[in-house]
Amino acid sequence: MTSTVTPRPRLTALRGQWLFDGTTHRSDAVVVLDGTKIASIGTVPAGADVIDLPGTTLLPGLIDTHVHLAFDASPDCVGALAARDDSEALAAMDQAARLAVRAGITTIRDLGDRDYLSLQLRDRPGLPTIVAAGPPITTPGGHCHYLGGVTQDVRAAVREHVERGCDVIKIMASGGTLTPGTRQEDSQFTALDLRAATEEAHRHGLPVTAHAHGSQAIADAIEAGVDGMEHVSFWTADGIDDRPDLIKEIAFRRIAVGATIGFVPGDGTPPPPAILARMAMFQQTSRRLYEAGAVIVAGTDAGIGPVKPHNVLPRATTDLLAMGMSPLDAVRTMTSVAADVVGLAHRKGRLAAGFDADVLVVDGDPLADPAALQRPRAVYAMGSAVLA
Repeated sequence: MTSTVTPRPRLTALRGQWLFDGTTHRSDAVVVLDGTKIASIGTVPAGADVIDLPGTTLLPGLIDTHVHLAFDASPDCVGALAARDDSEALAAMDQAARLAVRAGITTIRDLGDRDYLSLQLRDRPGLPTIVAAGPPITTPGGHCHYLGGVTQDVRAAVREHVERGCDVIKIMASGGTLTPGTRQEDSQFTALDLRAATEEAHRHGLPVTAHAHGSQAIADAIEAGVDGMEHVSFWTADGIDDRPDLIKEIAFRRIAVGATIGFVPGDGTPPPPAILARMAMFQQTSRRLYEAGAVIVAGTDAGIGPVKPHNVLPRATTDLLAMGMSPLDAVRTMTSVAADVVGLAHRKGRLAAGFDADVLVVDGDPLADPAALQRPRAVYAMGSAVLA
């Protein structure tokens, strides 16, 4: 009986000018790929295929901690989704994910799909790694109720998400802009409900992140023991609340704040008046959270409108710098810090031996020129070239 031996794939060595490994910036810019994993950093092994990328920086693939693949970034993303059946929605979601990964966003956390569709996209070749929440848990008529996560029993809703195979629980602690009849300043769940949802999720080993705008929803989510919160705008009926006590508590408890940042320039149409009137206050609140030592990540909310396409994350650097971050910390925020927040710090967010072969190659040095993140030369997701 004869046997055949399959030749081992050759190593691929990417060689640039600079390297950011997720924590530090250096000049020994060589990353060696071995299939879906990183084999080594710093030297080219004998026999490896070398790809020279002069004038570039090699860095870990970026991580967007808050996207909506089901929304198509059109002016009426909710209506567009409602007009699609599941197969059409999946096709549109696939294209949105491909747009993201070609921009160097190799991991995304989908914090609200319709009827668990994003779970069907996990592990598709050529797509980012997807951390999926399924439909967000909400109240009857509550924010994003049309996505299918309505419940009056939060523990049962969490268990359904667990059984479906979700990676994270998203709960709508307050109203939001995409749902007429809800208001950002109003709470949707009681403090007891939020605690019950969090306890049930933690019992099954899943983290919880809460959509929370109003101060009461933020305070209740803190006391419930959530792992993260999205937006954290302190929205009131006529402005932004001043709550240094809650900011201090968020930082003390190490609750991850998904800052809603990153946008492409629009066609000159101003944001909705309610948002425009609060813009400067949003920025001030974000800076105060950062100065207090809060864990902050970039959750773009990609998909919710034309200024939020699914490849928008590289533009979030501007907002992170405006908070007071250095360029180094801004890039850390979108790589190693984000990997920890989405539960993948053991394999994502760093260029290191044994980590997933997610590599973004950009023209220039993003620590000297943050706009370099918007100039991808090559992208590898799980070792496969999606842009080269």
